[in-house]
Amino acid sequence: MPIYMDRHEIPKEITALHVAEMHREDLKIEHLYGCKGMTYWCDEKRRTAFCLIQAPNKKAIQDMHNHAHGEVPHRIIEVESSIVESFLGRIEDPEKSQKTELNIINDPAFRTIMVIGLRKLSFLGSDPKHMIRELGNCNKYILGSVEKFLGRVVRQKSGYFLVSFNSVTNAVLCAQEIHSHHNDSSKKFNKDFQLSIGLNAGVPVTEKDSIFEDTIKMAERFCEMVHGKIVISPEVRELYESENMNVKLNHKNIKTLSVGEEKFVNLLMDYTEKEWTNAAFNSNDFSKNMGFSKSQLYRKMIGLTGKSPNSFIKDYRLEKALQLLDKKAKNISEVAFGTGFNSPAYFSKCFMDSFGVLPSKYIQDYTV
Repeated sequence: MPIYMDRHEIPKEITALHVAEMHREDLKIEHLYGCKGMTYWCDEKRRTAFCLIQAPNKKAIQDMHNHAHGEVPHRIIEVESSIVESFLGRIEDPEKSQKTELNIINDPAFRTIMVIGLRKLSFLGSDPKHMIRELGNCNKYILGSVEKFLGRVVRQKSGYFLVSFNSVTNAVLCAQEIHSHHNDSSKKFNKDFQLSIGLNAGVPVTEKDSIFEDTIKMAERFCEMVHGKIVISPEVRELYESENMNVKLNHKNIKTLSVGEEKFVNLLMDYTEKEWTNAAFNSNDFSKNMGFSKSQLYRKMIGLTGKSPNSFIKDYRLEKALQLLDKKAKNISEVAFGTGFNSPAYFSKCFMDSFGVLPSKYIQDYTV
């Protein structure tokens, strides 16, 4: 039977006690609708509650809630129990205290999400076996640091980690430790690979169709846009500083975005993701469609990413090309045209300039 997570907006007069009572009422009549309440999360501070329920469909959940207490959810999405547990740490009610009749769960579903990206700077003169071994060592260190700071790895693939933290402070400290270790001047690895980390925070159910979708997407965009730094959303900065007696995050390896910069990242990436495969797409399209003059856009892009608009577009396309070459599903010409390059020859030149080897050499030596 499918598993769903719903979201309730809690009026200010509703407490964790009231939510626990409503959960108990759900459990009394859930069998009438073919449902099974697994657990819930309540956040009095942010006025939200989230229920995890096995049910035949979304309507059964709405009908059950309506019958039990009338608090119909504002949003319901289908989820996988293993993914929910990775993000939130549990899929059933915590053990009830023996001294209480009611299991009151005042446990927020709000999480800090970390996305870690590792990208190869150049393949020129690299030994593929050595590269894989070094990447494995780096992955091992990342996993150890995540465990040390009580994070949970939700997803891991080559050069990518998605991690969930209950604590904003732990997430920031973990990011700093990983970044400092990577940039240790005594290690050769940091000269071969570039590390980027994005930190964002949010709740599991929004208007999107999958769990923490908005929060993950933004953290991934931080990694894609700003390479070599820890990029932190305004909310993460505020939460960290409030948890640490207003200690400011002024470290040189951290880029803390303003609200305006965060909006700019979304605007830029929304448009880039829509148009990047179009070979005619260039920096002029950016300024026209984003409402900035060429000089304004250039200053914003340099200030945030260190790249001009044209360089940003080219590098974005090359990263997408790398992903396609890794899959070996298309030949070089198909990859070139599919990633917005005018010709395979120009694509090969740009690839060589950026990564130090031709695409054919990359396929031969660096893809499995």
